[in-house]
Amino acid sequence: MLGHRVKAVLGPTNTGKTHLAIERLLAHSSGIIGFPLRLLARENYDRMVARKGPRNVALITGEEKIVPAGARWFSCTVEAMPLDRQAEFVAVDEIQLCADPDRGHVFTDRLLHARGMVETMFLGAETIRPLLQRLVPGAIVETRPRLSQITHAGPAKLTRLPPRTAVVAFSAAEVYAIAELIRRRRGGCAVVMGRLSPRTRNAQVALYQEKEVDFLVATDAIGMGLNMDVDHVAFARLSKFDGHRPRMLLAAEVGQIAGRAGRGMRDGSFGTTADCPPLDDDLVRAVEAHSFEPLEQICWRNSVLDFSGIDALLASLTAPPPGPGLVRGNDATDLETLAALAREPEIHSLARGRTRLRMLWEACQIPDFRKIADDSHIRLCARVFGHIAGDGRLPADWLAGQIAALARADGDIDTLMQRLAGVRVWTYIAARSDWVPDAEHWQARAREVEDLLSDALHERLTTRFVDRRAAHLMRRLEAGVADDLLSAVTRRGEVVVEGHPVGQIEGFGFAPDPLAEGEERKLVLRAARKALREEMPRRVAMLEAAEDAALALLANQRIAWEGADIARLRAGPSALRPQVEVRDSEFLDGPQRERVRLRLQRFIDDQIREALNPLLAAAAAADGDAALRGPLHRLVEGLGVVAQTPEDDVPAALRRRLKVLGVRAGRHALFMPAMLKPRAGGLRAALWALRRGVSLPALPAPGLVAMAAPAEWPDGFAQAMGWVDAGPVLRRLDVAERVAGELAWASRVRPIAVPVGLASRLSVKAEMLPAVLRRLGFRLFPAATLAEGQFGPPAPAMMALARRRRPEPSRGGDPTPARTRPARHEPAREGPFAALAALRH
Repeated sequence: MLGHRVKAVLGPTNTGKTHLAIERLLAHSSGIIGFPLRLLARENYDRMVARKGPRNVALITGEEKIVPAGARWFSCTVEAMPLDRQAEFVAVDEIQLCADPDRGHVFTDRLLHARGMVETMFLGAETIRPLLQRLVPGAIVETRPRLSQITHAGPAKLTRLPPRTAVVAFSAAEVYAIAELIRRRRGGCAVVMGRLSPRTRNAQVALYQEKEVDFLVATDAIGMGLNMDVDHVAFARLSKFDGHRPRMLLAAEVGQIAGRAGRGMRDGSFGTTADCPPLDDDLVRAVEAHSFEPLEQICWRNSVLDFSGIDALLASLTAPPPGPGLVRGNDATDLETLAALAREPEIHSLARGRTRLRMLWEACQIPDFRKIADDSHIRLCARVFGHIAGDGRLPADWLAGQIAALARADGDIDTLMQRLAGVRVWTYIAARSDWVPDAEHWQARAREVEDLLSDALHERLTTRFVDRRAAHLMRRLEAGVADDLLSAVTRRGEVVVEGHPVGQIEGFGFAPDPLAEGEERKLVLRAARKALREEMPRRVAMLEAAEDAALALLANQRIAWEGADIARLRAGPSALRPQVEVRDSEFLDGPQRERVRLRLQRFIDDQIREALNPLLAAAAAADGDAALRGPLHRLVEGLGVVAQTPEDDVPAALRRRLKVLGVRAGRHALFMPAMLKPRAGGLRAALWALRRGVSLPALPAPGLVAMAAPAEWPDGFAQAMGWVDAGPVLRRLDVAERVAGELAWASRVRPIAVPVGLASRLSVKAEMLPAVLRRLGFRLFPAATLAEGQFGPPAPAMMALARRRRPEPSRGGDPTPARTRPARHEPAREGPFAALAALRH
């Protein structure tokens, strides 16, 4: 036999260290190898079974135990290595994890105490070399160079990342957000996180490896031994929460993750993406050269435990490190659970004797995969200890109920991952044959539920983050075969290429997926053009045959069809003849544009003819009458309202003739009441704004008869829309004319008392009434008070028509004409006859 030796094979990723260890393991008659992840233990177990057969190879992890009677080679997680079994060869992978604050003490224990009878091998990073040589004197250290190179590629947008890229983030929320974005823009991605089960993680990796997707979004879980065809690693963040606090990544951690780029002799690259700042130059040089600061200390916890009592056990677990380079790490979950249970009197009394105390410690070592952050895990450990200490076994009905409660494949991704974490706890418990009756049955039942949840989780992840057809489309677009792609347009106007929607037809234009940008946007447009060239002639014919109800004139003087903006209005030769200008479209030629324009011009002309029909009919009726033709021409040019001045007083005979045509010659304006209705008013406002080249102001609500003048209304808009400037308010023209006409008739001979409720009728406050009446062409005489010594009813407030004068300029800048006549009498303001004047009236 060869003499015993300890060998350390150190170097960066992609050096063939694990392959070497498996070859050495199988070259011996027996061997044990420990991996940092259950996934890696399972993966290498399958490799070993392929070489040596299932009867000779065992798998031992926390959740799985496959140990044939004649097994000679063992693939394990580091925590589950059966060190009480003699083997010629023992190996531990990723030995630099001795420095991990949470799990490092387990790796350190293996470094110090795990030995093969013939050969021991430690695999890991070069950073542990100084400590390893000090703690394991005589160890042979071999450095293996990386088989390929990795180079820094700098920052890149998510949409510009090359295919076969792994994007690394450090929280589930961030992974989901990035994966969702890649799905929309690049067709989809696979997702790898530490919380996934091996089955789910393998299925996701297979999606990537089989090139159904070109991108992988992962946490730092990919840094440990997952071998994939990754060409580029992009960091979306350079910090993470390590379970205790947020911290920046160490240079060696960046190198470990970045080293997953490239495989075999193929080179790789690394960089940053999303909101991650650029990498520091010193960090880049260290990663490219695989040169990192050596570890100065590793984590240690006493493995020689004192089971004479709970306090003694706690004291041995918290004993100080025995020498330099060894430090205590974070308190592990098993120690925290033991400390919590040690404070309970019932546990103290039950855990008497070495056997019971050892049972308690083993119960405390149940992994807390759920990490709910309450005392539920402590309660579970206490109950398990209570059963095995009292009954020697866990109750089968309790075990069945706990596993059955998790056997549900409904729920979202987070719900399924929480159930998976729960079933992993029960898988660990079911693997303890000394705790569980018929352990093989319960292991099989727990694996069945885990597989059910794993498959459901894989399906949810694939449904949410993978679009296979989109990924296929993007791959073919990037390969330059866009002209051969099958494209079509659905009835809803969705443009589909190779069965994948790439955008939407809006009117006669194409709106690509809004998330596509840069080169991708050009590729999508190129692929869609074939379908659009065939679709546009059909859409022109559809527009020509469409009813007017399918078209709409928008407030911004645009014309919409099926909700899409396709044209705009511009001023024409007259106010009632606006012109249509079709919106630019690369998919319409000259004749098609003209066909669209003629159809839309017909629509606008019909809208004007229908909404302003009374005005147009009156103008047509007056066409042969010289006396009527002038007022109607002015009225048409004014879109139904023309301001009047005192000099524009229309003779009574002409007023009667205009009234027959629906036109009213009032005190303030020549107008057509039908043009003040909401539909006609809205179109008149649009035509007025178009004629003057201004934006269409907001119109008042229908039915409003008085309001404060809007500050945003341009000069002349209020008068054109049929509003009278009545001092502090604007008054609707038809209402103002009716009230003013009634008051003028009542006061035609002499002043009258102000009618009761006049302010309410005018929709103004009482204090505004004098100013409003003055603007409407009346004078108001306030009520006189009785002098001292006088008796009788007080004189009421009186009003009369104002004398003819040129009115004050209006609020809108145009003169507000008023048809007034002089008052014949003024009431007596003072004296005993003031009240009699009102009584006489």
